Parts: sequence; structure tokens; C-alpha cells
Amino acid sequence: MNLPPSVRLAELRPGYPVLYVEHPTASGEIALLGAHVMRWTPTGQKPVLYMSGDAVFEEGSPIRGGIPICWPWFGPKADLPGHGVVRTRFWELNSVDETPSGVEFLLAFESDDQTRRTWPHDFRLELAVTMGKTLRVRLHMKHLGSTGADYTGALHTYLSVGAIEQTTVFGLEGTNYLDTLDGGKQKPAQGPITFEEEIDRVYQSSGLVVVKDEAWNRTIEVTKSGSEATVVWNPWIEKSKRLSDLPDEAYHEFLCIEAANAGEDVIHLEPGEEHVLSTAVRLRN
Repeated sequence: MNLPPSVRLAELRPGYPVLYVEHPTASGEIALLGAHVMRWTPTGQKPVLYMSGDAVFEEGSPIRGGIPICWPWFGPKADLPGHGVVRTRFWELNSVDETPSGVEFLLAFESDDQTRRTWPHDFRLELAVTMGKTLRVRLHMKHLGSTGADYTGALHTYLSVGAIEQTTVFGLEGTNYLDTLDGGKQKPAQGPITFEEEIDRVYQSSGLVVVKDEAWNRTIEVTKSGSEATVVWNPWIEKSKRLSDLPDEAYHEFLCIEAANAGEDVIHLEPGEEHVLSTAVRLRN
């Protein structure tokens, strides 16, 4: 495939290909493992996506940071890989197009014998990524199985901030959330979210989320479609110490705002049916 001038394909390490973007509007990286958007930085700005300094870049291992694709299930599942079967497999690069406003990628993954051992349904996924002043990620799923199936998943977006203690999340006020740290109890959101301890919540919301990053004096907007659940997560002190692919003090530097099909938002697809989950991230002007 002929790549446009702003894109190069190179191995981060032997057998580990990554797409590197240097466009007038933004720079970034996409690993073919998991179709994983690793980095995105609008020109002249600090990085918007967080990438762990201890991230593991090996086939079969998930990447800590960026935008992991959690699918066809979200979260832990007994005796099965956490967050599904596609984030640790190599995807195919189908196309790359460059325009004055950014670079557009299309990657694809289809079920095979390996996925069927843990998920007994056939499927085809396509991930469209546009990198420019706005980052857009769109996961198109088609259920090819002979019987219906329930799907959950997420675009597990890690956002980089100057200091989590000076970060506030707006847009989820007045909703309800499932508190994963309190047995999945449903609770009302009392106001904007601030961070003084570990947070792991599934909000019942399809709307705009605004992250005010006081330390870096910027505002990040996250929009989405095909999702009625927004996950907000920061591991705080103790969990950061337990995660081997995350530095102990990294919790200061990021939070996750995830477009999700999770909690009560379960997608049921009959044979041949499709669903699209998408998110967009931008810095407010």
C-alpha cells in the first residue's frame, strides 16, 4: 500500500508495526496490534492522549494508554481475557487517505479460530480513525453469527492532564451511575466530578463530557454516538501500584473518559445486524 507523505509505517520493535503520523494539523501513532490509537497531539499543543511509561509492546499483551478497543465484552469475564478478544491481536490496514484537514485510516479484523475459542460468534470489525485538529474513532461491528448475541465494549480513552487533583469533569451531572467500587450500586451524580480517590463509574449518559484541566490551562471535549454509557476511571494510589504496566505515580497524569456499551447499555445483534460506536476528542478553542 502506498502511504501518503504524512504517514510512515515502521516497527516499534521487531514484528510490532506502528503507523506514525506527522501532519500539519496533528501528530500521532496507531499500533496495528489492537488497532490501538496510542498518541494524538494537535500541532502546537501538549499530548491529549496519555501513554504509560511502563506500557508493554508485545504481541498478546494489551497496551496501557491511548484508546484500547474493549470488545465484545467490557471489563473482567471469568476465565477469559479482560476487555475482550481484539485488543491483543493484529488488525489489517485497509486504507489511508490524507486531506488538508487530517489523515483517515481504516483498519479491519474478522473472527477466526482463535477468537471462536473464547467468543463463539463470527463477526467483522472496521475501525475508522481520523487524526487532525479533532481525533475521531469509529468502531463498526457486524454480527455474522447464526444466532443473536449480546455485546458490550468501549473505546477506552486515556486523556492526559497536568494534574488529576486540578481536573474537573462536567456534563454528567443529573445522571445516575453504577459504582464499580461499591458492588455496582446505582447512585445519583451529585455534581461535577473531582478526584480525591479511585473512581470507576459507569454513567448513564450519551452526552458531551467536558474535562477542565486547570494545570495545563485547557479544556478537552469528548463526544460520542452509539453509546448510552460513559465510563470515568482513575486508579488513584493503591491500584496504580498494583498495575505492573503503570508507574506508581502515573495516576496524577491521566483520567479515562470512555464511550461505552456497558452497564445497562447492552447491544443485542441478530445475524447480519450492525452497530457503530464512536467517539471524538478535541481541545476547545
